[in-house]
Amino acid sequence: MFSDSAEKLKHVLQVKSEIMRAAREYLRSRGFVEILPVILSRVTDPLHHETYDGTVDYYGRPYTLTKSMILHKQIALRTAPRIFAFSPNVRMEPEERAPLRRYLAEFVQLDLEVRGASRDEVIEIGEGLFVAVMRSVRENCAAELAALGRELPVPETPFDRITYQEAVARFGEDYDDPLSSSLSAPAWLIDFPRAVREFYDREDPARPGVLLDMDLIYPEGYGEALSGGEREHTLPHILRRLKQDGIPPERFSAYLRFVEEGLPASAGFGIGIERLTRYVCNLGHIKEARLFPKVPGVADAL
Repeated sequence: MFSDSAEKLKHVLQVKSEIMRAAREYLRSRGFVEILPVILSRVTDPLHHETYDGTVDYYGRPYTLTKSMILHKQIALRTAPRIFAFSPNVRMEPEERAPLRRYLAEFVQLDLEVRGASRDEVIEIGEGLFVAVMRSVRENCAAELAALGRELPVPETPFDRITYQEAVARFGEDYDDPLSSSLSAPAWLIDFPRAVREFYDREDPARPGVLLDMDLIYPEGYGEALSGGEREHTLPHILRRLKQDGIPPERFSAYLRFVEEGLPASAGFGIGIERLTRYVCNLGHIKEARLFPKVPGVADAL
């Protein structure tokens, strides 16, 4: 006899399968091409916070486990104008993040990128994708949602927009949870200051120090859903940003060779599948959103 937890996980996995199916269908219907993810690379997202090192030796050279496909997405746009991937990410977070209940060492992002797009254009794609997934789950997983006790709302578009400055003024620097708890529907957090984001986020030419990026924030206290925006794509801008962040250009030499050859302007985002599943299924902890979860501070997972 299977346990109640196994029965619950069966429902969660069915919902997650439908989330991924519906997302694929939505993106393919809008001209996106699915590419295979990159697991091991010379370069990956530097992130703006510390994680444990994921470097391995590959024929005498240091390669790293993918933290996100952001740099590879930019390069992939030289081949196709609209791309997406279900990308496994490895981010071994410090133990102090465990109480937040939304971090996994191993998770999957739906990563997409659009050649020549603006932030507003990918926001529209993000809203359409989110609503399409919610509708599909409600229609095709009604029994699972009922078993999980979840009445899943489908939000109206466009979503509200809140600036970073407004969020900090209202909730302080640790705005994530109180902002999310204050929302009754998803909302965009926009216009982050340069100092809190990565070198590839594009600075607004009309507003120095302000980035053309965004996060989607879940309601009901579930926190960040999605992160993205417009990208820096010219060599002078990227080198300047690396210098501002104190990152030696040699660390990204493999990526910079493609930048020298020419990258298209683009915008995109990555949305975590386990976080989305947690929200849809009304789960207390993200570890309930996948098989074989690995959470910060626990080293005995399979």
